[in-house]
Amino acid sequence: MASTPEGRVKDKVKKILKAHNIYYAMPHGAGYGDAGVPDFLCCVKGKFVAIETKAHDNSKVTALQQKHLTDIEIAGGVTLVVHAANIHFFEIWAKENA
Repeated sequence: MASTPEGRVKDKVKKILKAHNIYYAMPHGAGYGDAGVPDFLCCVKGKFVAIETKAHDNSKVTALQQKHLTDIEIAGGVTLVVHAANIHFFEIWAKENA
């Protein structure tokens, strides 16, 4: 079990992705990874989807995270910011798009 609020959101996102057979990877953003890369990189019916998780609805993405999200959208991908208050909407989205 995740001990932080954001960790609990990540666990719920993983559960939803697995339940809908959505491929995902969780890149490591520190050390040799790229800082600011979204928490989940997914493939949903051939579409690139990036998911950034936050603990609360008032948690903001950083400027670097926003740059990555914007670049993904410009490249034709879909970006989502999921937090504890909107996780149920993400579950509906996953069900409708998987």
